[in-house]
Parts: sequence; C-alpha cells; structure tokens
Amino acid sequence: MNPFQKNESKETLFSPVSTEEVPPQPISLPKKPPPKICGSNYPLSIAFIVVNEFCERFSYYGMKAVLTLYFLYFLHWNEDTSTSIYHAFSSLCYFTPILGAAIADSWLGKFKTIIYLSLVYVLGHVVKSLGALPILGGQMVHTVLSLVGLSLIALGTGGIKPCVAAFGGDQFEEKHAEERTRYFSVFYLSINAGSLISTFITPMLRGDVQCFGEDCYALAFGVPGLLMVIALVVFAMGSKIYRKPPPEGNIVTQVVKCIWFAISNRFNNRSGDIPKRQHWLDWAAEKYPKQLIMDVKALTRVLFLYIPLPMFWALLDQQGSRWTLQATRMNGNLGVFVLQPDQMQVLNPLLVLIFIPLFDLVIYRLVSKCGINLSSLRKMAVGMILASLAFAVAAAVEIKINRMTPLQPGPQEIFLQVLNLADDEVKVTVLGDENSTLLEESIRSFQMPYYAQLHLKTKSQDSHFYLKYHNMSVYTKHSVEEKNWYSLIIREDGKNISSKMVKDEESKTTNGMTAVRFVNTLHKEVNISLATDIFLSVGEDYGVSAYTTVQSGEYPAVHCRTEDKDFSLNMGLLDFGTTYLFVVTNSTNQGPQAWKMKDIPANKLSIAWQLPQYALVTAGEVMFSVTGLEFSYSQAPSSMKSVLQAAWLLTVAVGNIIVLVVAQFSGLVQWAEFILFSCLLLVVCLIFSIMGYYYVPIKPEDLQKPADKQIPHTQENMINLETKKTKL
Repeated sequence: MNPFQKNESKETLFSPVSTEEVPPQPISLPKKPPPKICGSNYPLSIAFIVVNEFCERFSYYGMKAVLTLYFLYFLHWNEDTSTSIYHAFSSLCYFTPILGAAIADSWLGKFKTIIYLSLVYVLGHVVKSLGALPILGGQMVHTVLSLVGLSLIALGTGGIKPCVAAFGGDQFEEKHAEERTRYFSVFYLSINAGSLISTFITPMLRGDVQCFGEDCYALAFGVPGLLMVIALVVFAMGSKIYRKPPPEGNIVTQVVKCIWFAISNRFNNRSGDIPKRQHWLDWAAEKYPKQLIMDVKALTRVLFLYIPLPMFWALLDQQGSRWTLQATRMNGNLGVFVLQPDQMQVLNPLLVLIFIPLFDLVIYRLVSKCGINLSSLRKMAVGMILASLAFAVAAAVEIKINRMTPLQPGPQEIFLQVLNLADDEVKVTVLGDENSTLLEESIRSFQMPYYAQLHLKTKSQDSHFYLKYHNMSVYTKHSVEEKNWYSLIIREDGKNISSKMVKDEESKTTNGMTAVRFVNTLHKEVNISLATDIFLSVGEDYGVSAYTTVQSGEYPAVHCRTEDKDFSLNMGLLDFGTTYLFVVTNSTNQGPQAWKMKDIPANKLSIAWQLPQYALVTAGEVMFSVTGLEFSYSQAPSSMKSVLQAAWLLTVAVGNIIVLVVAQFSGLVQWAEFILFSCLLLVVCLIFSIMGYYYVPIKPEDLQKPADKQIPHTQENMINLETKKTKL
C-alpha cells in the first residue's frame, strides 16, 4: 500500500499555477458559512468525504486481495500469467489518475468527476462479480467479463484518486489551515482502516463460504462492489453542503507545453550563430513567464531523482502476487485460527500503522542521538536496502518450501500411482515405446499407493500396461502426456480384472486448503454430503469424483445416500493442506466404508515464516515512500506539487510494468526470480546513492523568493538565471 496520500496538501493534485496564459478564476463561495461538526471549525461535508474514502479503499483493496487466486484457480491461468495481469491492472490504476485530474481541472470539476467516475467504478464491480459466477457461461465469458470489469475499475479508482483528498481540502476556509492539516491525517487513517479490514475479510468470504461447490469469488467481489455503492451514495448525500470550486486549468498541461516549447525552440535554433543559453529551459522564455520557467527548472531537478524509483515499487507491489502465490504452498494453520494465503497481505497496512509512529518517535531520534545524519535521501536508500533484503528472505523461504514439496513432473515425465482394489496381489508392468520398461512392481491388495516417476520418449505417447493377476494376464493401453499426474485404478470384474486410468488435476489443492476426492466401487451412484453446501455425486462401478476443497478438521460421520439406502462414512481427521483419496467399498458385513489415502502430504512450513519479509518490506516502504514524497515537496515550488504527485504515481505504474515483463519473459524458477529482483534493487540503490551524493538540496526559503518582475536582457533575450548550481 502506498502512503503517499498522507502528504497531500490543500492544493488539488493537479492545481493550476498563475501564469500570464492561465489567469486565476474566482472561486464561488456559498452565501452562508457551511455547517460545522458539533460547533467546531470542521465542515460537516468532510464527514461524507472521509466515509466515502473508507468505503472506496475497502472496495479496492478487498477486491485486489483475492485477485491473484481468482486468476489462478477460477480462470485457471498459470502463475506467470496471473502475476502479469495482476500487475498490468495495478499499473493501469496508477496511469489513470492523470486522466482523472485532467478531467477535473479542465472540464467537469472535482465533484462531478468523482460522481461520474464512481458510477464507472460501480459498473466495473458489477461486471467483475458477474464474471466470477460459475453458472454464467464458460471460461471465455468469465475472462472477457473479468478484463472488462478490471478496466472499468482501474478507470474509476484511478480517476477519482487525485480528486477526493483535494476536494476535502477545498471544504476548508483559509483561516482554518490547522483543521485542514488534521483532516488529511484522518483521511489517511481512513485509507489504512479500509485496507486493513478489507484484506482480512474478503479472503474469508472467498475461502470460508462455498458457492456452487467451490470458493465463493462472486461474493468476495460482490461485497467490495456493495461498499463502492455505499461510497457513492454517501458522497452524493453531501452534495448540497459542499464547496465546489470551478475547474481552473491543469498545471501538468502547462508544464508539458513549456518543456515541449523549450525543446522544439532549441532544435529550431541549433545554428552556431545563435548564442547559447545557461539552461535548456531558457529557450521557453519567448513564450512563457520567468516564474513558470524557474519553477519547472526546480521540478526537473527532482524528477531526475525519480528515474530509479520504479524498481522499488516493482518489489513492493509483489505482496499481492508472488508472495500470495508463495503462501498457497505453506501451512496457514496457526493453532488459534487458520490464515488464508491472501490474508497475509493484511500485515502491510497493519505494520504501516505501527511503523510510522515507531520510526518517527523512536528510531529516527535514536539514530540522531548517535550522531548519524540520516537525511531524506539516505532514508530512501536504506528503504531500498530493506526491500532488497525482504526479497532475499523470500527467496530463502521459497527454497525451503521447494525442499519440503513433492517433486513436479518435468518435460517428458509423468507421475503414476497404482491403486489395487482387487482382492489379491497384482503385478504391474508398464512398457513404453520400443518395449522399454518404465515400471515393474507387484502391488498388494489395497496397498498404500505412491507416485512413481516415469520417463517418456516424447511429449505424449501410448503406454502399454500388463497386469498379472493369479494365473491371468491382462493387457491394456493408455495414452499419457508429459508433466501430468495419473492414477491407474485396478478393479475386479468377476473373476477377471480391469483397469481405469484417471488423469489427476495439476493443482490438487486450491490455495493450500484441504482437498478430497472419491472412488466409488459400489454398483450404485453415491451422493455424499461433505458440508451443508458441499454435495458430491460419484458414479457407480469405479466412478471417480473431482477434487473438492473442504475445511480441515474431524469428519466422523459423513452422510451418504444411494437410491435405496443411507449410510455414513468415517473420514477421520483431515489435515490442513493435505489431499486425500477415499475409496468407497462394501467388502465387509459392516456396510460401505471408506479406504483413506494421502495423495499429497500436508504443508509443513508455517505461513508465519513470511512475517520477516513482510516486516522488512513494510519498514522499507515507510522509509522510502513517506520520506520520498516529503523530500520531493520540500525541493519543488508549491505550484509544482501537483506535477510531483503525477510523477510519483507514474513511478508506481512503471514499477508494475517491470514485474509484468520479468514474469512473462524471465523464465526463472521462483526463488531465482526473487534473487534477481533483490540484486536489481541493490544496483538501483547504488545508482540512486551516487545521484543523491551529488545532489545539492535547495532551502525552502530559496523556493519562495518571488521572480523579478523585470527580466534582465542579454544577447538574444538570454535569461540570466540565479539558481543554485549542482555538480550533477
């Protein structure tokens, strides 16, 4: 989570600057003072704005918390594609504020922009929730609805991002500056509260509630959508008491035009006969006032320091993608409660609320007393190092997980287990192409199975199975494909035996939860009630069910029913993260029973091992993000603060694009990818440190000196600038 909102000031995100081209327009004030809260100096209107922001942030972060697992388990995309789309969406959310600010400042004003784009926001949530309904079309329909919904959400959340906080600042009169400062603190608190609560609740709605026999993504997306509806309604309720300044023009446009004119003018006057000027922006002097040019010069000095920043965001924003995927392969059972993989993200806003006062009141003061000058740029560099260390820790955790996780079939490999459900031993021989022996083993009746690794000659081939049972030999042929898991079920058929090949799902457990499947040896279909809302139908004569996720715990009496009788199965204790196979048999006088086997053992590495990496990256965020924006504001004129906000958001967008590119094209295993990001950030940190070493900070009083009204002329209108020079 990016805490840049904390530093937003009373100016709109893209507020205008008074220049000769864009004269300031008067703000239409209400005829009577706006109503106050309980007789204080706080306008009543800010209550609607703060509640709106809480609900909107709940909506955004709640939806985003379950997004990666939705891609992986509902749309069945692979991990790299899921990560790429997640970061493409995040990047779009940080590009669209430019559009929202331009609409608000140049056309509609903040109030109408928030209303209209909130309607787009709500529509996006509706479309996204419909795309999560299993009964609504196939995978293509779900994919299209999901991408359309995410695009609308990105436009909505990004478009209103630069407007809401600034619109709240507009509600205060100039004489109430102290109350306005406190308002922004409350505003920032509402952002963190919405994020904290939503990232804890929506994973519970997804994992603890079953819809149509699987995780309820429709509910997990629907509840944030409902909160966005509430946000829109609450905001609209305060319409009659808001102060609504008219659009005043966009300073970003002015800055871009000034820079473009300077570049083009310099290019058109590149002849050696024309005298040079002290600074390349001086070539805009023919069209733009001196004050604007000086402000843009100060701005470019800060923007130069922004060049390395995207790499930090590339690491920080992977908490919702790569780190969540890592958590799916860890044990979330903490004893007191079971933590969902996507609930680990709640640590970030929680630790942000703890670390900000801890660093400001304790750590920075202790460092200062030790005689260490921890400047803003040094704090940012330390933040980068901490984030780099966090990914090194994540790589170590990933290596530990790999050592404890069963091997995966590689190219030209399959994993095969044999389930002998006959009443005596069966010798199994598997031959590949050219009669090469892939497997030869005797399997006892109801022997606990295990996966054997078989090597193929090609990506897919026909394998020949010879089954020797008593004095009989049975031959059968089954087609197999590389990188898959298979179960060969041997069954009795009168005095003979036969076999059935079942392709196991690639991901047997979804998000680390307990999963079960059944083989029905009865001659009648069995209906199994695993919970109040989880029902399975398993076909007769060795029918095999799909994997179904259930809550871990004791299952002493699971109700089952055939067409003519009811009975119960004792499934015993189901551990968290374990995959079970149950064979329903009726070989005794006690009625149908379940033979229990573990397909995949429980996750042994606790999800608590992710805590150090979350603590490190959040500490890095507090030192980097909060300090970085404060430093930027101190180094640029007040008229350029909105442009700095725009540039800051763009660095976040570019950082997400970096993750997208690496996920799609690196081809590295996960732990190596974590190491790559860690090393890249260290290199960027070194570059940033060198840039910071040669950077000479500007004193705030130097920024506030008014420009001289008379511009001294030299040869060909060259501007005589008196700016503090730097070595870089």
